[in-house]
Amino acid sequence: MIILSILFFVTAILYSSVGFGGGSTYLALLLIWGIPYSIFPILALSCNIIVVSGNCFNYIRTGNLNLRLLLPFLLGSVPLAFIGGSLNIDKQIFELLLFLILMIAGILLLINFNSYDDKNNKYKKIPSFISFLIGGVLGFFSGVVGIGGGIFLSPILFLLKAAKPKQIVTAASLFILINSISGIFGHLTKSSLFNEIQNYWFFLLAVFIGGQIGNFLNLKIFPARILALVTAGLVLFVAIRMAFKIFN
Repeated sequence: MIILSILFFVTAILYSSVGFGGGSTYLALLLIWGIPYSIFPILALSCNIIVVSGNCFNYIRTGNLNLRLLLPFLLGSVPLAFIGGSLNIDKQIFELLLFLILMIAGILLLINFNSYDDKNNKYKKIPSFISFLIGGVLGFFSGVVGIGGGIFLSPILFLLKAAKPKQIVTAASLFILINSISGIFGHLTKSSLFNEIQNYWFFLLAVFIGGQIGNFLNLKIFPARILALVTAGLVLFVAIRMAFKIFN
C-alpha cells in the first residue's frame, strides 16, 4: 500500500497542477492493485473532492470564476451525476469505460496542452442549451464511473475557445468538486460503503498533500502547459498499463 499511496500522491500533484482531481487515474490504480471493486467510486470521488477543494479556493480567490460559463454545465450535470452514481454496473463494463475515458482524456490533454498558456483575447459564447447537454452527458458518465468530469470539460472548453485559460481551469475544478459530491450521494443509495473509506485514510492524506503541492506548482513555478503535457503523459501511460490488464 506504500507504493500505491506514493502513486496517489504523485497523481494528485500532477492533476491538481492543471485544475483536475485525478479521479480517473485513482480508479485505474485501484483496479491494477486489486483493491475491492465496491469501494472504487466512493474512494476516487472522495480523493477528487479533497484535491480540487484547494484548487477551487485558490482560483476563486484570484478572481477567475466565470459563473455564467459554468452554471449551464452544472445544471445539466449534477442531477445526472447522481443518477449515474446510483446505477449498478458490471465490473467488466466499468473497466472498459474507464479505459476509454483515460485514453480519450489523455489524447484531449495532449492535443490541448498549449492552450493552457493561450494569450488569445477572442472567445466564443456557448449557447446555454448546448452547455446543458454537454454537462448532462459528462455528469452521467462521471457518476457511473466515479470521476468528476472536469478532465473532459476543460479540453472541450479549450477547443471551443470559450474563455480565458484560468477561467476554464477554475470552471473545471468546480465542475469536478460539485459533480463528485453529487456522484457520491448517488453511490451511497446503493450501499453504505462510506465507512470503509477510513480503512484507506492514507490515500486521502496522500492526495491532500499532493494536491496542495500541485496547486503551488501551478500558481508559482511551472508553466501550466508543461504541467498539462506531463499530466497527459501520465494519463496515457496508466491507460496503456490498464489495457494490458483488461485485454490479456
